[in-house]
Amino acid sequence: MCILTDAPDPQDGVTLGAAIRAGRTTSREVLEAALERASAVGELGAISHLAEDIGQQQAAAIDARRGPLAQEDGGPFWGVPFLMKDLGAAAKGLPVVCGSRSLKPVPAGSDDELAQRFRKSGLVPFGLTTVPEFGLSLSSEPALGPIARHPLDPSRTPGGSSGGAAAAVAAGVVALAHATDAGGSIRVPAACCGLVGLKPSRGAVPGGPSFQNHIGGLASELVVSRTLRDTAVALDCCSGAAAGPYPDPDLGKPLADRLDIPPSGLRIGLCSEVSEGTPIQPSYREAVRHAGSVLAGAGHTIRNIGPEILNPLARDAALVFDRIISVNLARTLDDVSAVELLTAAVVQRGLAITARELQDTELTAVRVAHALWRLFDEVDVIITPMLSGPPPLIGSFPMDHGDVDLHWRRMTDFAPYAMISNVGGTPALSIPHGIDDRGLPLSVQLIGPIAADGLLLRLARQLQRAVPWHFAAPIAGLPR
Repeated sequence: MCILTDAPDPQDGVTLGAAIRAGRTTSREVLEAALERASAVGELGAISHLAEDIGQQQAAAIDARRGPLAQEDGGPFWGVPFLMKDLGAAAKGLPVVCGSRSLKPVPAGSDDELAQRFRKSGLVPFGLTTVPEFGLSLSSEPALGPIARHPLDPSRTPGGSSGGAAAAVAAGVVALAHATDAGGSIRVPAACCGLVGLKPSRGAVPGGPSFQNHIGGLASELVVSRTLRDTAVALDCCSGAAAGPYPDPDLGKPLADRLDIPPSGLRIGLCSEVSEGTPIQPSYREAVRHAGSVLAGAGHTIRNIGPEILNPLARDAALVFDRIISVNLARTLDDVSAVELLTAAVVQRGLAITARELQDTELTAVRVAHALWRLFDEVDVIITPMLSGPPPLIGSFPMDHGDVDLHWRRMTDFAPYAMISNVGGTPALSIPHGIDDRGLPLSVQLIGPIAADGLLLRLARQLQRAVPWHFAAPIAGLPR
């Protein structure tokens, strides 16, 4: 449960890694605690595949390197248990099936570049987290199973498509977990579960060498975590020299070292409403307005941005998402006999899209990106609601039908300003900001220009100091 506290980073993966390095515990002991916690909260359906032997082997290897060697080359997450997502970057030995019965569970023969960087940072992958089939939902309820549930209210979703990752982190199984975001899939689960979720700038984090999760540049990968520090450290460890296909944005690393340097004199654009779709519920709207008042008190200039400015971008971004996701899935799946009904309908939609329509889609995407650039001529950061309301009940995003438009509309109604940054390539950050009357975390989204990832994290730190958070469930294995 996300609740208030005075400490900015009370417990996180960096703290756990330092404890292992200092000999206060071992990687193997922490892994065993994570496995015990995973079993204890198994009804949450957060984990789709456990590979205990792989985790134990890596933990044992880390423990064998204790002492001066660990001090010299051990990463900041030295020996910290970690979960990969069942979608996106592959880690050796883990059988990614994208939440689908249509794919054979074949263990990956090698690490993708991002998984290599996770391991180099000291993280110990030992399983995969639950996703909706092919990441096609903002809830994580694959027909293959399991159904991911919210740790605070199991009748509700923890979000999607990184819903299993968010549930595992919020429940204390791990301190942070791999996540991907092509239409809000890092930020929405983070918002649902009161976590930190950063979609990095396009090109900052590697997507190769196979680029299976490229999706026209919509997707970015990193983590969901409990703290801004863990997210900043993960970005420091994983970003840069991504080997294309986009230019490497200069993030000004190390970001973690500057996290507590408050930015000053920023022009903040504030949008707390939507003019189309489901209205923002009052507590979620007020969270955005309160964030604006906090930042005004810190000396920033607040400028209200009407939804009539952002909604056309959101509408165009949703069109781009629809066509690119549909065409990509049609390219990926030759046989739809074993997939869910909605997945099959998305494939059929992709097959019907013409080359001209796809080129028109590319032009729409670059116009969205250009319009975002122009907005950042006027403001330095934009703050919006991340969600329109609380995490929906399980079953609110069914995939047992073929109405693709209805499904996309449900997603955009829930997260109205999520897709703009995916299409524009800009960084976007979801952080907790208060608690609603159900005891569920509220959230706000911060959007900045490309390479402003560090600025967003520093601005979020200012908000966190005004409205701090921590978690009732401790991180498994963290020494007390």
